[in-house]
Amino acid sequence: MILENKVLMMQFLGNIEAKIDAKTRVFVPAAFRKILQSSGQNTLILRKDIFQDCLILYPLQVWEEEVARLRSRLNRWDREQQALFRQFVVAAERLEIDANGRILIPKRYCQMVGIVSELRFLGVDNIIEIWANEALDETLIPADEFSSRIQVLMKQGEANNDTQNN
Repeated sequence: MILENKVLMMQFLGNIEAKIDAKTRVFVPAAFRKILQSSGQNTLILRKDIFQDCLILYPLQVWEEEVARLRSRLNRWDREQQALFRQFVVAAERLEIDANGRILIPKRYCQMVGIVSELRFLGVDNIIEIWANEALDETLIPADEFSSRIQVLMKQGEANNDTQNN
């Protein structure tokens, strides 16, 4: 979304537990709704994550940017690349936040990632991840390993920056 010649950046942050009802409706956390509303984003795109057993909510603007980025890397006239693009977009579903602040997650998506009654919304930069409550804990890296990996990654980044600056 362009606002006064500036691209408005959305950034979601948080780990919020929620309950999904029998009709698979869930309230979008208030903090996330505020960000979406202030950005004029009432439409979300839902898709299962490519790597993890979680769902991804893309604000429409972010989804359009991702699709454009993917399309720019693919040749429309290459059969395999067209199949990749098709599979990426066919697995997506448009959702609207209702007047009560809820979204309806289609049951097939809940089944894909094991969401039954409790879930977690994770703010991850410009997207929102939705996890079955227990599943998220199983994917987290132990604290010592996490700190070691971050340390290595950041040192590599500093080395790359030093090389580029010289």
